[in-house]
Amino acid sequence: MRKSSLGALVAAGLLAGGLSTGSASAADLGGNCCADLEERIAELEATTARKGNRKVSLTVSGWVGQQVMWWDDGYESNTYVGDLGATLSSHFKFTGQATISPGWYAGYVLHVEARNNNSLGLSQDYGTPGAVADGVHLLQSFWFVKSDQLGKLSVGLQSQASDNTAILVDGSGSLVPANWVAFDYANFTIRNSAGPGNTGVRWIGVGGCVGGGAIGDCNGATQNVVRYDSPTFGGFSVSASWGEDDMWDVAARYAGEHAGFKVAVAAAYNENSTELWLGPTAGDTFQYFQIGGYIEHVPTGVFVYGAYGNAQYDLAAGESETYYVKAGLRERWSALGHTVLYGEYENNKADGLAFVQQPIGGAATSSDFDLWGLGVVQEIDAAAMSVWVSYRHVEYNDNSAINYEDFQYVKAGALINF
Repeated sequence: MRKSSLGALVAAGLLAGGLSTGSASAADLGGNCCADLEERIAELEATTARKGNRKVSLTVSGWVGQQVMWWDDGYESNTYVGDLGATLSSHFKFTGQATISPGWYAGYVLHVEARNNNSLGLSQDYGTPGAVADGVHLLQSFWFVKSDQLGKLSVGLQSQASDNTAILVDGSGSLVPANWVAFDYANFTIRNSAGPGNTGVRWIGVGGCVGGGAIGDCNGATQNVVRYDSPTFGGFSVSASWGEDDMWDVAARYAGEHAGFKVAVAAAYNENSTELWLGPTAGDTFQYFQIGGYIEHVPTGVFVYGAYGNAQYDLAAGESETYYVKAGLRERWSALGHTVLYGEYENNKADGLAFVQQPIGGAATSSDFDLWGLGVVQEIDAAAMSVWVSYRHVEYNDNSAINYEDFQYVKAGALINF
């Protein structure tokens, strides 16, 4: 943007300079010289990217993230190259605002995601028909009005107030490669220990939510909502949103630093009865509570992050509970930036038809999921970049007659912001 704007100004300057240094020749051209110049300048400006107009700003941001993943399902192993999954994929975002009066602003967000080999759609067969597709997708599109004293009101396609509330407090620098949402092996079938056939159970549905996605991701994608965010008072803020047919939620957050400790806590409650969230019983209402907390001892870089999620349906019998904890060290050992070492553990227990997948050849009414992993992240400050290598081991069992194979994978990736 800056280069093209500068180019237009330079070109216009050269044209103007040519007229001023050769005024006698310009006069000989007749009365159309200035009109021709203005037309040429207008043409140059029309081909130049601008930072908004004179009243409304324009900022372009985003990231590109890709990773290589080796996996082993107990019978087969392979290596894939892909992105980071829906909502984490490479994207670009246009944002801006204008000042209405002192302390009052209006603005907009247009957020476009470009999925390449979406990890949510990968399986043992590589691409899974009907899974979340690759390509360019609109993730957010909304306008807002904001007051320094009263808060912010947003209308349009956006993250609802409770979207990933428990995850986003993670300040360790390892949120993308390691969180409780199982993006990296979503559509893989869990293998049967008695043979490599299809069990009918996929990792994306383990402990998940009908219409909501994988473990911990029980808010689904962005939605058309009206959202309110309060100003921050003493580190505290609240949010609420409402969406069509019908969804509503509330969230509360706190962030601060005390006696050398950085602290962040967030909790949210979501209730949804839209057509896509009916679950196993028509007319049902889905309820989801989540809470997450992060604490870091700044002088040493030692940190602990934990999260809890509880999902239920009003009419369908069943409940899903998820516990996640991650601990490690965030330290600056290199001029490149901080290095993050971490270990993680997750457990999900689910009961009832709303949350337990039904295996082929056997019924199940309860399930248990365990994950543990290790990883390292290196931040490269000069390039606004992070690189990582991580390992995860996951296990699943239910009360059917099937014995399931464990799954493990290693991934190495990078994300660069712009």
